[in-house]
Amino acid sequence: MKPISQLGYEEARDELVDVVRRLEQGGLSLDESLQLWERGEELAKCCERHLEGARQRVEKALAAADGTVDDQDVADGRT
Repeated sequence: MKPISQLGYEEARDELVDVVRRLEQGGLSLDESLQLWERGEELAKCCERHLEGARQRVEKALAAADGTVDDQDVADGRT
């Protein structure tokens, strides 16, 4: 199992789906369930971070296309 910090969006999302499936399936000990739930929470946060980063990139690209910021601001991350 990879550290969450090394997962891309798709990997984190796929693992989160698997965690949810395993929890819903049942048959796990309390400790196993808690460990999976904690991993799932961290995976969800990881996905949110990736999506927020993508959202910011899209907003910067749209702002640059609109001419509301200049290309240097986008390159410098100042939008």
